[in-house]
Amino acid sequence: MLLTAKSQQLKASSQIAIFARKLYKMTFGIDAVSYYAPSLYLEISELAVRRGIEPAKLEKGLGLQKMALPDLYEDSATFAAEALLRLVRDYSIHPKDISRIYLGTESAIDAAKPTASYAMEMVEKALEPEFGKRVFRNCDVTDLTFACIGGVDALHSCLDFVRANPDKKAVVIASDYAKYALESSGEYTQGGGAVALLISANPRLVEINPTFGVAMESVFDFFKPRRQEDKKNLSTATDKMPEKIELFTDEPVFDGQYSNQCYQDRIREAYEHYKSQTGAVKPYEQWRFLIFHLPYAFHGKRIFTEIYSLENSLPYATAEEQKAVAKSEGYIELINQKIESSQRASSEIGNMYTASVFMALISALQVSYDEGEELGGEEIGFLSYGSGSKSKVFSGKIAEKWKDVASKWNLFETLAGRKAISFETYEKLHLKQLKEPINPNYKGFGLLAIEKENPVKIGARYYDFK
Repeated sequence: MLLTAKSQQLKASSQIAIFARKLYKMTFGIDAVSYYAPSLYLEISELAVRRGIEPAKLEKGLGLQKMALPDLYEDSATFAAEALLRLVRDYSIHPKDISRIYLGTESAIDAAKPTASYAMEMVEKALEPEFGKRVFRNCDVTDLTFACIGGVDALHSCLDFVRANPDKKAVVIASDYAKYALESSGEYTQGGGAVALLISANPRLVEINPTFGVAMESVFDFFKPRRQEDKKNLSTATDKMPEKIELFTDEPVFDGQYSNQCYQDRIREAYEHYKSQTGAVKPYEQWRFLIFHLPYAFHGKRIFTEIYSLENSLPYATAEEQKAVAKSEGYIELINQKIESSQRASSEIGNMYTASVFMALISALQVSYDEGEELGGEEIGFLSYGSGSKSKVFSGKIAEKWKDVASKWNLFETLAGRKAISFETYEKLHLKQLKEPINPNYKGFGLLAIEKENPVKIGARYYDFK
């Protein structure tokens, strides 16, 4: 009996040792990626002319070309559902293999029920003929919100989950619509869409290193507060309503210049934190790509001048010194080699908020794929930011099988197939004055109705799939 027990102990110890060795050799990261960009866009040059702005200021100064816009039936939930469904179908993923779906968004459609639950339900129904009802019934689903870094927060959490459970998979979705008031200073940085990422052990696209540099400070550079309005100013007010009515809008309160400074400060602090943990000297020099959160296409290359100056002991105190760094031969070479290709999709889409950093990754890899570049084993750096404010800097290694994943994207061909709309249509769409969708024959997910009658379901959103 004693010998048997000892044998069982030795066998268990051996199995644990084998598992530990396998785990030690495992890598974790992004196994597959899909995206969704709305099918409508407005030419930035047309917006510039109508707003009395020199087009070159936006096109050549900020790198803006087109602004992606949602049709009447689209929102952050349909964006997320489109990206998730494409991920499942393009990479032949069985839905029951997905243990969690975490959504990063700052365009939530409800203050309690997560937007991810709407997206999950839509995709469940679309997959029902093939996989049966409620295929995600045992899947953990939730939203994470921290302005534009919410998607990276979701990635960070899901990486920890998969490292602790290497036999399981998770999906990260970043989905947003960047909307600013008409004639505001942020109007030309609008955009929208979603990216979905499959997180697993031994990924085919990017192996993410476990070290994250983090920087955080609570500030009011950009936020979406609950606002108050006097009841007497609302035509639909009733006697049973409080004197002050709380309102919410997707259009933010923001200070553009201050937000740029917060971005620069947090990125620098997170980069230094990353260096202190890894012991790396000038880590950016080892990165094939620098992947930024891009509120506009050229933002990353503008912001990084400070870190570049610090790393190379260059003077940076005055505006003239900053311009000299930006125009230096070494910095221009860095942009051309490590940043430029990641900007191209942003120029065509605009600000995707939480999804923009992931779209920058897709953009860079798509360009390399199209040009036949071999990237397996190359290291890349991610520099993410969310207003409020927080930055995370981390790195990853491009997997040897990355082309198997990138072959599904056809990013720039897809963007070229979208529909341009007029400036007049854009303003009506922005003000919600259109009665019918611009594309009535759409294929995919769409908002069908919002409950107005049933008192226990007021505001419930119903979607369909065509």
